[in-house]
Amino acid sequence: MALNTPPNIPDPDGVYADLLGAHEGLSDDESITLNARLILVLAKHIGDRAVLRLALTAAADAEASG
Repeated sequence: MALNTPPNIPDPDGVYADLLGAHEGLSDDESITLNARLILVLAKHIGDRAVLRLALTAAADAEASG
C-alpha cells in the first residue's frame, strides 16, 4: 500500500486560506487544540490504521528532513 502524497486538492490556496481562517483569533493553545481535533476528525474519516501509520511516518520523515 502506498500513501497518496502528490498534490491532490483542486484549490490548494483556498484550502490553505480556510485553514488559516479557522485559526484567526485563537490563542496558541486554542490553535494547537484545533489542529489536534482536525487530525482526529480526518483520522476517523480515513479509518484505516495502515494508512494512518504511513501518514505518521511521512509526517515524521518530512519534519526530520525539513
